[in-house]
Amino acid sequence: MPLADQIRKFVLDNYICPARKRKARYVDIRVGDVHASMRLHNRLPAVCAALGSNKFEDICAVQRVTIQGPLNGANTDFIYRI
Repeated sequence: MPLADQIRKFVLDNYICPARKRKARYVDIRVGDVHASMRLHNRLPAVCAALGSNKFEDICAVQRVTIQGPLNGANTDFIYRI
């Protein structure tokens, strides 16, 4: 499975689904947290690309509200409406 698909699945399983169970309206995903949890090395741009893709929004049935922080950095936050 390509890395982008692995990242999308990881975020869906570990961020989106738990937020839905909590009945949250929004979820804030920090790229550095995903990167560290998946034990990736030098893949911050790949995490940003996976989270910023339309495919991610379609697969997870979410809508991106905003992106905060530096582009392609550990402190980049993606905020989605669930």
